[in-house]
Amino acid sequence: MLTTTSLRRHIPEPGIVTWLSIRPERKAPVKVLESVQAIPGKGLEGDHYGGSGGLREVTLVLREQIDAISSFLKQDVLPESLRRNLVIEGINLTALKEMHVQIGDAVIEITGNCPPCSRMEENLGLGGYQACRGHGGFTARVVEGGLIRIGDRVVGLGACQ
Repeated sequence: MLTTTSLRRHIPEPGIVTWLSIRPERKAPVKVLESVQAIPGKGLEGDHYGGSGGLREVTLVLREQIDAISSFLKQDVLPESLRRNLVIEGINLTALKEMHVQIGDAVIEITGNCPPCSRMEENLGLGGYQACRGHGGFTARVVEGGLIRIGDRVVGLGACQ
């Protein structure tokens, strides 16, 4: 018989990185990239969060969450509007909380939810903030540095120690 514990450890399919960016400065436009270096204790090279350490070195959002936001707003939402570093498709990032996650050459730990800020109203129009609630993505810290590229697989490695 399957237990809840065994079900939580089983991640059937990997995800994929479909988009990535850095935010060079607070409130500056995002810079879309093909690849970026993840650095432990710093986050993504060139991102304004670099060097801050802590639990929010990298931000991620699911392509499926962007689709939900688009549906709520009845308009296409572009990844750069949400200002997250990575867009991931095909895997439930909530299932990877408290796990080490391999993305390309890097290993990260999903540390929590990344709620929307008031900027979503500016970026998406009236109702943008509310449409993003519960769909704002996730925060992570870099455990092992390495290159992350568009098309890289996203694989749960197991529980954090």
